[in-house]
Amino acid sequence: MSERNLTLLTDLYELTMMQGYFKDKTANANVIFDAFYRKNPDGNGFAISCGLEQIIEYIENLHFGRDEIDYLASLHMFDQDFLEYLKEFRFTGDIYAIPEGTVMFPREPVVKVKAPIMEAQLIETALLNIINHQSLIATKAARVVYAAQGDGVMEFGLRRAQGPDAGIYGARAAVIAGCVGTSNVLCGQMFGVPVMGTHAHSWIMSFPDELTAFREYAKLYPDACILLVDTYDTLKSGVPHAIQVFEEMRAAGIKSKKYGIRLDSGDLAYLSKKAKKMLDAAGFTDAVISASNDLDENLISSLKLQGAKINSWGVGTNLITSKDSPSFGGVYKMAAVQDENTGEFIPKIKISENVEKITNPGDKVIYRIYEKESGKLFADLIALREEQYSDSQDLLLFDPTETWKKSLLKAGTYTIRELMIPVFQKGQCVYKNRPSVMELQDICRREMETLWEESRRLINPHEVYVDLSQPLWDLRQKLLDRYHDGDIQ
Repeated sequence: MSERNLTLLTDLYELTMMQGYFKDKTANANVIFDAFYRKNPDGNGFAISCGLEQIIEYIENLHFGRDEIDYLASLHMFDQDFLEYLKEFRFTGDIYAIPEGTVMFPREPVVKVKAPIMEAQLIETALLNIINHQSLIATKAARVVYAAQGDGVMEFGLRRAQGPDAGIYGARAAVIAGCVGTSNVLCGQMFGVPVMGTHAHSWIMSFPDELTAFREYAKLYPDACILLVDTYDTLKSGVPHAIQVFEEMRAAGIKSKKYGIRLDSGDLAYLSKKAKKMLDAAGFTDAVISASNDLDENLISSLKLQGAKINSWGVGTNLITSKDSPSFGGVYKMAAVQDENTGEFIPKIKISENVEKITNPGDKVIYRIYEKESGKLFADLIALREEQYSDSQDLLLFDPTETWKKSLLKAGTYTIRELMIPVFQKGQCVYKNRPSVMELQDICRREMETLWEESRRLINPHEVYVDLSQPLWDLRQKLLDRYHDGDIQ
């Protein structure tokens, strides 16, 4: 796919603010912005970071070409000197991020941008667009995969996605989160992921009868012969005809690597159990029983509880749109401004009547803490960049809201690692050995294995603690106190 120039994939006010900073040379200070989210989607216990690869591509291709300059000039909002500046514009700042496939939690920076404010402001909208969408779909897919309890989940949502990009990059995110493949052929080509699919009801209807349609399909695809059995009558026609074709293949000495049936309508629990008995009686005990039809994690969980004999799931609309939680809610907030005289970053805080909207100030890092014995995730700690932590020291954690809730981790009982990685430095990408999508899937699987089952359950999951270090908490309180004293800038 040819590269598109996404530089104008931004909100107009980013450009009008840029012109304001350009006109006032003293206003274009270096700043720090944090992209983060406040609430896990779907009532989930975590989210999955996804979309970093596309952010890198966006930043590396960020430029104003002739078409972009001409369009902006046609708006009659931008002066010629500013447009001349844009002709040479390039991103020169630093970016840090939580790697793709990583489990993450509310309030911690997913991406940190350190750059001149004109540059940091311009990339806000596209950065949020990419991270919000792919992280949302990855998180939804993780729920669906978890509900399937080890069965393969295929992403089948392209025709219901909100446009081509949503279909392509949503499928990418779904595979990272654990889907075994996608029906989206372009996604397969672009990212090297498995593509999967069977046939439609129209295939059956285009032949004189169902049996002939099944036979012809089996001739074409003997090693991947999954037959759609609900075009006419699932139990009286579809399954018996599928069994007949499988018997003919067996008699001809054809050993299919993968064969079985797909159910796309009706009572999936009842039909799958009946079909399983029929297939087993005919000696096809290893046949795949695949199901589709408006599935999501809740329906899959229900079908599992009902004893459905389905072992492969095709999930489309509800996954690719994250239908019951259609937005991620990531935001992008200023955390510090560099003093032009001292070079120090002055922490900034956004204050709100809503407690959850008060931001964490300063240049921050994230430490992830694991129980040493179990290897399970214990908590995340947001700290100031200059702080250093090691598992060779005792570590006291406390709830940043209910501060009397504390945990003392003794040295040697936990392990700790810094979560964010450098992606760009001085405008150059330094994240070179980037994983493929299938490698990211393996990373994501290992990440989720660090979660306790209580944090993975679909309903009312246990909340993983995201704590503030004592120096960061003190800084936050200091700025809040200054605000209440009328002395904040």
